[in-house]
Amino acid sequence: MPSLRHLAALSLLLLTLGAAPAIPTGLWRAEGYGQILAVTADRSILYHVAGPYCYPDPDSDAGQAILGQTATMTDPDRIAFSDGPGQTRYVYRRIATLPAACRTTRRWSGGDIVRLVSATFADLYPRTPAREGHRRRLGTRLATIPADMAAAALFDRMADAFDPLDDAHVSLSATIDGQERDMESGEAPTLRAVRHDPALGADPAARERAWNDRYRSGITGLLAGGGHLVAHRRILWGRIGRIGYINVLTMGGFAEAGGDDLPVLDAALDAALTDFRDLPGVIVDVSNNRGGYDSIGLRIAGRFAARAVDAYAKAPVGSTAWQPFRVEPSPRIRYTGPVVLLTSDVTVSAGETFTLAMRALPNVRHVGARTRGALSDQLVKPLPNGWTLTLPAETYRAADGRYYEGSGIPPAEPVAPFLPDHATVVARLAATMAAAGSPIS
Repeated sequence: MPSLRHLAALSLLLLTLGAAPAIPTGLWRAEGYGQILAVTADRSILYHVAGPYCYPDPDSDAGQAILGQTATMTDPDRIAFSDGPGQTRYVYRRIATLPAACRTTRRWSGGDIVRLVSATFADLYPRTPAREGHRRRLGTRLATIPADMAAAALFDRMADAFDPLDDAHVSLSATIDGQERDMESGEAPTLRAVRHDPALGADPAARERAWNDRYRSGITGLLAGGGHLVAHRRILWGRIGRIGYINVLTMGGFAEAGGDDLPVLDAALDAALTDFRDLPGVIVDVSNNRGGYDSIGLRIAGRFAARAVDAYAKAPVGSTAWQPFRVEPSPRIRYTGPVVLLTSDVTVSAGETFTLAMRALPNVRHVGARTRGALSDQLVKPLPNGWTLTLPAETYRAADGRYYEGSGIPPAEPVAPFLPDHATVVARLAATMAAAGSPIS
């Protein structure tokens, strides 16, 4: 899912407050996200704040990118930016003065960086039941890191501190002595096992590629005529006997060379659902979905909705201003018959918010395995020493009022999605649906 810092500046600034100035000059502090936007008539500066710390974003265009989004002012002291209708709204409130720390130039030691990171997690990390204990223990682990370590050793100690979070949206990257260093937390147990299986290849990356190839080829072997692999190889669909099947591997990336995803997605769904129109059931498989854009997931869910329903709500950590998101029935061809949604521990990020959206539909039954539990957008925090930290900074609340950040979304019917292999599981689901006529209890 996109980070706040990397949202594209694609829209003209639109202000709805009477005679508001063309540019909202002044100081604006985000509700959540640890940001202050300083705007004058000729430039804008984005500051990152956490605890007592403040520093300017190293990208001088970061502030302007925010101003380039669609904006709505509800009063002179409150402005909301978004990437367009139905997208996440990032709310900023006017403040009178820039904190003194933002006006102070400092040299950042290794100890300063550790304390800054600890403060960032203390301020922004989700406080759901499954995450809160991890947040506190991370602070304790970071506090044990010596302040005078060399950069490479410091990176390793911080990576070790992050690892127990088991959070797919936490990462740390750096260039140290000319070498790229990367740490990512929260790998799915299924993928962790794949990467350690010598039968699949010589190295972890090759093993995962081999597993992905087997996953896809097993499905195509089930589909009539091998099915249709479309949308930049991100969507696979076809028929298994009298049951429709569609597999969405990412929530985005459907167009070639960075083109517009939506026409490509719509064309793929039009073709699939036209073919599924008279079938008694459809399997929607996101068991290998690696995430993308929430808006894409809502758009796909709208193809299976007979009426509008609440999907979920989200709020930045530290705010109680929940933004609701709904599944709206698509004006294009839809399938509103019985649907089985298949997930796994690999299903992550926008694949999980899609799961929430589909679960809100009365014609959908969720089967498979619990999802990964990393729903929040990934917030990018460039650190003042040139390293880059990412972390989640939002809380999602499902339509049933529950929180699944850190715990994952459990299916209504547990099914091991890859045992003995995925194609066998899908074939069994299709046979059950065909025999029963409807999977909805």
